[in-house]
Amino acid sequence: MHSAVNAPPFPFAAGFRAKERGVLETIASKIARITEVFQVGGWPWFGATDAMDDLVPANRGFLETRFSSSGSGGAAGSDGGSSPGFGQRNLPFYHLPVLLAETLEALQPAPGKLIFDGTLGGGGHSEALLQRGARVVAMDQDEQALSYANARLKGYADRFCALRGNFRHFPQIVEEAGVSGFDGMLVDIGVSSHQLDDGARGFSFNKDAPLDMRMDTDADQTAADLINTAAEEELMRIFFEYGEEPNARRIARAIVKARSSRLIQTTTQLADIVSTASPKRSKRHPATLVFQALRIAVNDELAALRDFLAAAPKWLKPGGRLAVITFHSLEDRIVKQTLAHLSAPELDRPEWPAPRPNPDCVLKLITRKPIEASEAELELNPRARSARLRVAERLPS
Repeated sequence: MHSAVNAPPFPFAAGFRAKERGVLETIASKIARITEVFQVGGWPWFGATDAMDDLVPANRGFLETRFSSSGSGGAAGSDGGSSPGFGQRNLPFYHLPVLLAETLEALQPAPGKLIFDGTLGGGGHSEALLQRGARVVAMDQDEQALSYANARLKGYADRFCALRGNFRHFPQIVEEAGVSGFDGMLVDIGVSSHQLDDGARGFSFNKDAPLDMRMDTDADQTAADLINTAAEEELMRIFFEYGEEPNARRIARAIVKARSSRLIQTTTQLADIVSTASPKRSKRHPATLVFQALRIAVNDELAALRDFLAAAPKWLKPGGRLAVITFHSLEDRIVKQTLAHLSAPELDRPEWPAPRPNPDCVLKLITRKPIEASEAELELNPRARSARLRVAERLPS
């Protein structure tokens, strides 16, 4: 059992041992600049949750009516919480979490376990973890998602808290909150269905909207800023590297030419320019890969994923599991290569006379190959087709 503490007025203060109020206020102001905190209830369950101390270098859902479930997970409200069951509400932000059963099997939530959900979104994964008795610390950089999830999961206030921020920054945020280890960690990478389907967010070319694409609406740079200021060579690099777009140079050249006479401000403007420069040759819209690349660049998604994977093993308790869901090959390649390195007992190079112990080996692979959505899930949620789940476990020492 984790020792209980009284929730202070400032929620991070539970983790501090500062003797002077001035020190506390200084640290609090620094954390406030890193992230804005959204919280459900107090923090009474934050206690000693020690993890290994060694530092390791290193299209989520589909808008659907909530489904009913009679699974064996913990009853709603177990361990002091309560929540309406599945099928009782159909709120605007709701999305069907992908690979839910597979994620639960991987993380093995249970009463007493503390699990980190770094991409809260509509709260589907977190709710399922809470229903099985786990405690959940969640994060999301999207203020709309946090507002929705806070309302959705308010019945679990004694076992759930939600923080605003990018999951790449989780170590600074949760450490000051008094947490030092997790029994499980989950991130579900990419854009949510709500973000895709909300035309005003500018993620999709299917609706005419300002060219925004920021997951964190307080971030400085929008997709329009990038499109209208980046050099042709930089745009070509973004489209080729992040979108694997074969016509990257031609498209970049067309964008630079078009913006010289009129700024590119909307999704349909950009989509039309791309379609003219690179006519449709398959069922996929010509602008699909360009929009993907821009979204990744605007939100710095791949660097955020690398930062998270570098830090996560330190925060897993022995036997704790890390689950990562990706949606395209760029993300999956990063996860695959990172987990392979962190789970390899030995390293070998052609110039070495013999293999050498890997000082970074702290994980054990649970999934040699990525887990994909079942046919049953794909019937309910076609957007899960590209989802890939990889899982690893923290070694005892």
